[in-house]
Amino acid sequence: MNRNFAPAPDRLTFAAALVGLGVLSLVYGDFALQWQPVPAWVPGRTALAYLSGVVLLCMAAGLAWQRTAAAASRVLFAYVLLWFVLLEVPKIAREPLVEGNWSGAGEIAAILAGGWILFQTLGQGRGSTRGFFAGERGKRVATLLLALGVIPIGIAHFVYAPQTIGFVPKWIPFRPFWAYLGGAGHIAAGLGILLGVVPRLAATMEAGMIAVFTALVWVPLVVASPKSQLPWTGLFVSWIVGAAAWVVAASMRSSASKVHPDLAGLPRPTAMDGSPAQASASVMPERGQPTH
Repeated sequence: MNRNFAPAPDRLTFAAALVGLGVLSLVYGDFALQWQPVPAWVPGRTALAYLSGVVLLCMAAGLAWQRTAAAASRVLFAYVLLWFVLLEVPKIAREPLVEGNWSGAGEIAAILAGGWILFQTLGQGRGSTRGFFAGERGKRVATLLLALGVIPIGIAHFVYAPQTIGFVPKWIPFRPFWAYLGGAGHIAAGLGILLGVVPRLAATMEAGMIAVFTALVWVPLVVASPKSQLPWTGLFVSWIVGAAAWVVAASMRSSASKVHPDLAGLPRPTAMDGSPAQASASVMPERGQPTH
C-alpha cells in the first residue's frame, strides 16, 4: 500500500461520523439509542457503552492515518458486523412482519456495507481472495447489502407516511410530495445497485440524498435542542449511513456497467425529513421509522 496517499474524502467522512458517535457514547454513557438497542439487562451496560465510545474514536483515528487504516478497517468490520447480527437480526426473527424492524436493520446494513468495503479495500491487500469476507466476493456481498438495506428504508417512508411527512420542514411546500419522493428515491437507488442499472450513480445519489436530508432534518433539530441526545444521535447515524453509501460508490469504477466492478487492480489508499419546532419527542422517530 502506498503510504504517500492521503485518505480519500469518503473514508474521512465515514471516520468523522464515527467520531461523533464515539463522543456521544462518552458524554451520555449510552449507546446510539434506538439505532443501537442494547438491552438494559446486559451486565455492565454503561461500562460497555463507554468502551464502545473509545473503540469508535480509535477506529476513526485509525482510518484517518494511512499506516493504521488496515487494522482499523478490520476492527470496524467486526464491530458493525456484531452490531448487525446481535442487535438487528433478532428483531427481524421475532417480528418479521414489522416493517420498522426491516428499515431499522436496513440502516445498519448500509453502515455494515461501508465498513465491509473499507475492510475489503484496506484490510486485505491487493489481489486478496482469502475467505468469504475478502476479495471480490466480499465486495459483491457488501454492495448487495447496501442495495438491500436502502430499499426497506424507502418503503418505510410509505408505511409510516404521517411520521415521514412530519419530518419535512414546514417551510417546504408540498410536504407529502417530498416525503414520498424521498422514499421512492431510496427504493430506486437500491434497485439500481441491485440490478446493475448505473449502480455507481445510484449509490452516489443515495449518498447525496441522505446528505441533503441530514442537513434539512437533523441539523435544525440539533440547533433546536442542542442538549438532547436524540437529535445528535440521529444526526451522526444519518451522517454515517450517507458516508457508507459514498464509500460503496467510490469503490466502483466510473466506467462500470455492472453491479460489482473490479477496483482497477489497486486497493484504495484510504480507506432523512423535519423542522426545529418539531424537536420534541412527539415527532422524533420510533424504531424503524424514516430518518433519512
